[in-house]
Amino acid sequence: MTVQASRRGCPLLRWAWLGLLTLLVGCAGFAAELERERHRQAGLAIQAVYEAALPELPPGKQRHYAQRLYRLTGDDRYLALNREYGRRLMRQLDEEIAGLAEPGHAAARSREIVEGYPQRTAKRRARREMLADRGEIAFARQLLFRLVQADYHGLLPEIENLERAREYLAGVDWRAFFVDPEVMRIYAAQVANQVMFLQQLGIVDLRREVVDAFRRQYPAGSAEQLGEEEYLNRLYGMTHFVIAASRYYQQRVDAEEFAWILQAFEREIEDILARATEDIQAEVALSFLLAGREDHPVVGRVRDALAAAVDPAAGMIPSPSGGTDLARGEHRNVLAIMVLRWPGMLYPGPDLSPAGS
Repeated sequence: MTVQASRRGCPLLRWAWLGLLTLLVGCAGFAAELERERHRQAGLAIQAVYEAALPELPPGKQRHYAQRLYRLTGDDRYLALNREYGRRLMRQLDEEIAGLAEPGHAAARSREIVEGYPQRTAKRRARREMLADRGEIAFARQLLFRLVQADYHGLLPEIENLERAREYLAGVDWRAFFVDPEVMRIYAAQVANQVMFLQQLGIVDLRREVVDAFRRQYPAGSAEQLGEEEYLNRLYGMTHFVIAASRYYQQRVDAEEFAWILQAFEREIEDILARATEDIQAEVALSFLLAGREDHPVVGRVRDALAAAVDPAAGMIPSPSGGTDLARGEHRNVLAIMVLRWPGMLYPGPDLSPAGS
């Protein structure tokens, strides 16, 4: 009798353990969902502050915010600001491309751009000095940025004399600029952007050479020896290889292609949270999100840090010095919004072409 009861009890015991495990898994899933909702609400709260202030922000900040929120949500309420940006962009491109027909235009514009380059911080002053010594690069990089923006918005076919601009950019010695260690040391994020823009526009593909140059400059294990500015420069460069490859939040990226970056962030997450600004922390998380790795622990760690960084009185994440100016803080806060309320779907564009409108 006892042996038979024991034999009957074993399956019951197994079912009891199975039920307990199912309950524990369910509780863990519920806790994770509660945490996700807490992060989402933190992002929505920052967004509410910026939505209220958006009409008063400078046009450049409005453009930056409206582009990202459209690509995150697909919400039509951001179309008006994107269309206004598209009109400004086309006027700028028409003027600059027409100017290329005049000898010396690019050199003169480069001097103007360098003279007007912000000098508020030591980093900006160093970049200004670097660009001043690089010929027409200051103009070329601005033209490249505007062309890729036109591409993102379906406006390339609307540009008069587009081939003139493409031929000019194809004639620039980008390779020498990109792999220059001094350039990489203070301009890594812009180098990552520009090498991706050139490939996306079909002008020249220097991605492998630039990634190799970056990894030579910052080999594995080198981060601890870097000063603060160069440490942040390295992190920004790594995030922008990913972000620019996504066409700035319009499409997912291949996690395998950027495994070297994601693995470095995973190894260094403690230092990143201790040493990096909230802007860079957010872009680290966005690198995982764009690679389809939302469940990675790094994303949760960064979300916790961003939510904790919000100033309750200002309703936004202040600057490292405690400043709560909404315009100056737009970059870090829109990135935080994206990380905290990431919906898992991206909306390309918006398409501002006549057909798209």
